[in-house]
Amino acid sequence: MSRVRIVLFATLVLVLVAIALITPATSQTPKSGGVLNVMLREDLSQGFSIHETSTISTVWPAMPCLSNLVLFDPLKKTESVDTIIGELAEKWSWQDNYRNLVFFLRKGVKWHDGQPFTSKDVKFTFDMLREAADAPAKLRINPRKDWYANVEAIEAPDPYTAVFRLKKPQPSLLLMLASGYTPIYAAHVPPANYRTACVGTGPFKVKEWRKGEFVELVKNPDYFVKGRPYLDGLKYFVIVERGTRQAAMQAGKLDVSFPGETTKTAAEQLKKAVPQLVVTPYSQNVTDNIIMNVKKPPFDNPKIRLAVSHAIDRRALIQAVHQSGAVVGASLAPKPWGLWGLAEKDLVGLPGYGAKPADEKALARKLMAEAGSSPEKPLKVEIVTRAIAIYVDMASFVINELKQIGIDASLKQIETAQWHAMATRGDYQLGANLTGIGPDDPDANYYENYACGSPRNYSQYCNEEVMKMIDAQSQELDPKKRLALNYAIQKKLEADAARPILDWKIDYFTVWPHVKNLIPHQSIYNFGRMQEVWSDK
Repeated sequence: MSRVRIVLFATLVLVLVAIALITPATSQTPKSGGVLNVMLREDLSQGFSIHETSTISTVWPAMPCLSNLVLFDPLKKTESVDTIIGELAEKWSWQDNYRNLVFFLRKGVKWHDGQPFTSKDVKFTFDMLREAADAPAKLRINPRKDWYANVEAIEAPDPYTAVFRLKKPQPSLLLMLASGYTPIYAAHVPPANYRTACVGTGPFKVKEWRKGEFVELVKNPDYFVKGRPYLDGLKYFVIVERGTRQAAMQAGKLDVSFPGETTKTAAEQLKKAVPQLVVTPYSQNVTDNIIMNVKKPPFDNPKIRLAVSHAIDRRALIQAVHQSGAVVGASLAPKPWGLWGLAEKDLVGLPGYGAKPADEKALARKLMAEAGSSPEKPLKVEIVTRAIAIYVDMASFVINELKQIGIDASLKQIETAQWHAMATRGDYQLGANLTGIGPDDPDANYYENYACGSPRNYSQYCNEEVMKMIDAQSQELDPKKRLALNYAIQKKLEADAARPILDWKIDYFTVWPHVKNLIPHQSIYNFGRMQEVWSDK
């Protein structure tokens, strides 16, 4: 072979290799048909009423039935303004320097009962959520009411235009509207009906909900996206015991795991048993955290709240409970899992983040002594947590940590259906809690979990100085300035022990290899629509 031919041949090989490297593995042509069996860790505590829930246990099986105005692209793992796509809105436009957000809606969309979708449904939904004085309906519980505190009015000038008029600029509103927590309800259906049934515009319709056993959904033949969904159906099986869930996944009785329930250890065990399983580590956008009722003794005493925060060794918890499947952070997820969180080096000096746990506990004992308690004369309290294994694991670790500084905590487990109402009422002293955030954005977190009077501000922490800081970052249009403001807010919240953050959880989402286009995002709440998912089986 001549020198020229050898060079040409080598060049061709390099080109073919390069093409192979850049060609996505998911470039197969999607197939239609098939039913996926999907994991549920517990029954639907609020039925399909996403707007009355604060748990993935409802969002995960209810999302396929419903639609948003906009949604984070299900085929992209990163969530940002640039990855938002239209659902019921074909396009949208910011006006008046982020004070007015105009949506232009799809025509010809039908609800599952055949009624037409219009801007009337949009106005109905968001007037209800923001609890407008003239809202035609009201939710029983409204966890994310404060997401919409800046909305002054919702206008529907014609059937296919909806306008959000804001009191002040708020670019992040669009990201909150793209969360799986933000579907549109039908104006002609009483909101209470969503607790037992689902009239949506989504890619799947509810066929049957057999409580405590399964939820079955079937393909919506009238879905507004041509050629979607690919699947004929989805069946979500309720399996409460986590060992049984893992065994069902390993045996192939389930095709898809439950977001937030596959630990690093469980994933390693599954991969060892079934090497072909596909495991994807990703940020849940969920924290382990401590809630303390600041309106009731003994946690109305700031010294005791700070003692609790100093006492808990975050890094030891991550090792013991999560087997390194979590990272330390403050009230926003740190990089690379999120955009806004403090780096670990910036946490040093804040309560509970010191490099020497013994020093942290010594400081905690000093604060407890000043409050009149010690390991020899302990303060007796009740710690509540949800009756779910991942909650109980974390609570058990916390109880042991608190015992070392003079707090004797007895554990009380609360069923999911009662959890939100109990915490909102402040009917507790101390809680071992998990908090999930819709999108990775400060507004979604702060207004829901720290704003004065918010239903999800379980600790009832209220600091007017912090509220001014939160409002300032919300309106800031310069990304660098907004980031600096958020660093200051996070440090203040931890210094106040407002809701001590213990870690940010990582999930090891597991599916069988025939499951295609089910791509975990930066939040467990935003990728459950299932319209792009298909089965190669």
